[in-house]
Amino acid sequence: MIAATWSQLVAVIRIEISKTFFSKRSLWIYLLALLPAAIFYINSIYSKREHERLSKTAIEHPVSKDALRQVRMFSSIEQVTRLVGEPYRKVVRNFTFGNPPQKHERITYWYTDGETEAWFMFDNGYMQRMGRDSAQTLPNLKLVFASVFQLYFIRLAIFFGCAGVFTNLFRGEMLDKSLHFYLLAPVPRPVLVVGKFIAGLSATALIFAASTSLQLAALLRGFDSATVHQYLSNEGGWHDIGAYIGVSVLACLVYGSIFLAFGLVAKNPAVPAALLLLWESVNAFIPGSLKMLSVVFYLQSLCPVEAPPDRTIPPLLQALVAPAERVSTSTGIIVTIVAAAMILLYSSLKARRLEINYSAD
Repeated sequence: MIAATWSQLVAVIRIEISKTFFSKRSLWIYLLALLPAAIFYINSIYSKREHERLSKTAIEHPVSKDALRQVRMFSSIEQVTRLVGEPYRKVVRNFTFGNPPQKHERITYWYTDGETEAWFMFDNGYMQRMGRDSAQTLPNLKLVFASVFQLYFIRLAIFFGCAGVFTNLFRGEMLDKSLHFYLLAPVPRPVLVVGKFIAGLSATALIFAASTSLQLAALLRGFDSATVHQYLSNEGGWHDIGAYIGVSVLACLVYGSIFLAFGLVAKNPAVPAALLLLWESVNAFIPGSLKMLSVVFYLQSLCPVEAPPDRTIPPLLQALVAPAERVSTSTGIIVTIVAAAMILLYSSLKARRLEINYSAD
């Protein structure tokens, strides 16, 4: 009995995996997963070149960090050059304005200490503006990655990717009028549900875990080997990588079980999916106790780096943000796995009473 059930389960998984990986519906899922990896890769090219440019310029035109910090507004050109020397780049512009017209000379000096690029703008010999642009650092990019991962990758990429895969496991075949082939076969309905779920989970977990790995590899590519080794060996880098990959897999697990159930119980899964997306999106604004009823709350708690607050949110909405304490790692893992198992059990029971009437759909 067990051997027959196992062989049926393996057969369902084998059929569904090939359909999931190579169907036309999966193409946009690959795009969703690879988009952030492509962006981080492009940024790594720019970051690496910028680091090399600043390092080379600092060697050719050395300036100390302390000297750059001592430059003050309204200093004259002579005072600045006496303090930090001649710039590695100078831009001179002449223009006239006023009534009667008066000629003005604007000069911009550029300096770098190898890590920070500073510029000083002089009008008629005295500084009127100044600015400093720091090269990308690994701590800063870790915060950027945390924001992208928690605000885009989990909430949108994995969400819509799982919606496209798991809702079509049953509802898609109902629309294609092919589900009856499974139901006429001597395969128990729970085995069919579990087999389809494992196939969908294998596909989505592999796609999005690979995307997470590519994003992190692209992020680290922009830094020298010493910085990367320091992060991986002494600053918990391997733990962070494993945690992000684990969160991606858990997100596929729990969202997959939810969308599988939507495909079984709803004639139009887009409606409950939209409501779920709305609930997950307003998670930051709901009270702490209600946050625990959302998936993204536990997934964010499992992320190794907390995403910084979104500064683009209007001040009025920022006042409505309800902070909540993150749950422990063990609690987050147990809750997501148990929730997925309970939803999958419900789907298995629901599938026992599943009847096909293509004319009604």
